[in-house]
Amino acid sequence: MSEFLQMGGYAAYVWSAYGITLIVLVVNIWAAFRSHTGALVRIHHENRPERSGRQPTVRQIT
Repeated sequence: MSEFLQMGGYAAYVWSAYGITLIVLVVNIWAAFRSHTGALVRIHHENRPERSGRQPTVRQIT
């Protein structure tokens, strides 16, 4: 097992590459989730009805 973890003398390079890759993947997933959530919030705010406090006037055409 220790031979596997030493990676034939290249352990520092291999494990740091795995670590950096993991960090990049996690940040990428987090950024996508944050962007998606922000887009949903913007869509929600754009599509909600305006609350002016007045009711629309209905007129009959005669």
